[in-house]
Amino acid sequence: MIIDLAKFAAVEEVHWRRLEAILARRREDPWALLPLTEARELDYLYRRTAADLARVATFSAEPEMRRRLEQLVARAHAEIHGVRGNSAVRFQPWQWLSMTLPRTFRRHSRAVILAVVITMIGAAFGGVAVAVDPEAKQAILPDSHLLLDPRDRVAREEAATEDRLNGHKAGFAGLLMTHNTQVTVLALGLGMTWGIGTMILVFYNGVILGAIAVDYMMAGETSFLFGWLLPHGIIEIPAILVGAQAGFTLAQAVLGRGDGRRLGARLRAASHDVATLAGGAALMLVWAGIVESYLSQYHEPAIPYWLKISFGCVEGGLLVLYFGFAGRTSKISGKVTNG
Repeated sequence: MIIDLAKFAAVEEVHWRRLEAILARRREDPWALLPLTEARELDYLYRRTAADLARVATFSAEPEMRRRLEQLVARAHAEIHGVRGNSAVRFQPWQWLSMTLPRTFRRHSRAVILAVVITMIGAAFGGVAVAVDPEAKQAILPDSHLLLDPRDRVAREEAATEDRLNGHKAGFAGLLMTHNTQVTVLALGLGMTWGIGTMILVFYNGVILGAIAVDYMMAGETSFLFGWLLPHGIIEIPAILVGAQAGFTLAQAVLGRGDGRRLGARLRAASHDVATLAGGAALMLVWAGIVESYLSQYHEPAIPYWLKISFGCVEGGLLVLYFGFAGRTSKISGKVTNG
């Protein structure tokens, strides 16, 4: 029997609010992996709240508290013991884009940091190689048009009077999307090699980027370089890094350090996050392909470099804001509404 109902409610309120906060997050992103510590906490809070409900039920003078606890216990029971029906598994694009993808990205932030660091090391290697030996770019750069002297290419691009992509922009964009998606999927799939293949691929992409950047800068064509690469590259390069992030996430599941589960269970647990990151990278590459086809390939005097560079900077800022802040819940979790 409860001797002092007010004191009882004051002591238990913190547990009820914590349970409400966990259930609210699960409702916003039902397929997010639940850490073991939080799963144990959810079970503990569920059982504690159920016991509180049994005690409060003896007091007919507190119907509001009883209804609140009944709803809370029912929601917790459904979360722990229920089977998700069709309404739960139905894909909700806006929720996925606004919450699931950015949260998944932040949850695996160490994997993307690793990809960024390896890319930067590769870029430094490629840049130094070209700076020390300009002939090295013939061994580094895969495309023949990148082997041209930067001054000659810039002069030819800026002197062009015809639109070489006229009538072919959609096809060119599709070709870019296909190629970049293949690279990204390869970075993901190579996670099955314990991440070694992903590391090599990301490093090589960094080498190419560094070699191109230094080659054009040494030729005094920095404005052309940024006007050409920034509009699409500010999205394309992070997309490949997100693909590598998915690869490293997959590699972590394969390695299973500190995880006592079997390989199959680890891969199933990681599959949702890997698929989410892959989907996000694919969307980014679609946008990058469109921008490269319709904007990046056009230079001064057709489109001023400052305008293209500004466009790329705006894209980069929005990308940082999206992955850094989208889907975050309020820090004030004590005012979760009932039900």
